[in-house]
Amino acid sequence: MIRLRINGQDHELDVDPATPLLWVLRDNLNLTGTKYGCGIGQCGACTVHLNGQPVRACSTPVSQASSFEVVTIEGLSKDRSHPVQQAWIAEDVPQCGYCQSGQIMAAVSLLKRNARPSDADIDAAMTNICRCGTYTRIRAAIHKAAAMMGDA
Repeated sequence: MIRLRINGQDHELDVDPATPLLWVLRDNLNLTGTKYGCGIGQCGACTVHLNGQPVRACSTPVSQASSFEVVTIEGLSKDRSHPVQQAWIAEDVPQCGYCQSGQIMAAVSLLKRNARPSDADIDAAMTNICRCGTYTRIRAAIHKAAAMMGDA
């Protein structure tokens, strides 16, 4: 049995400890906001937080997550009220939208570490891939979220 704390709720699951966290989230807990992209931890579509740090859920064994607080896109806010989500909407960031939950989770982590990132800081921290190339809008949304969070 694996015990997990996900989005503030405790879960006990009978899964193989080597199962990637992504599949436990999607298949066992029906948290489908975290997406499968590449399966090797490169694209970032599956980004979630473990104790506030961004990780790629496709390459993180569920056993490794058992001692951490896991936050998925569903746990960021119940009503899209998180400043990063609001900035994403205001800047009309998504095109196809597939990578966006991972992008948002990476951006939230960046803003926790650096409240006023420069363009260079954003470019260095945001390693998630967007096949549609919305990087300019992503950067604008991160700047907007930083301003919103600074005004709060």
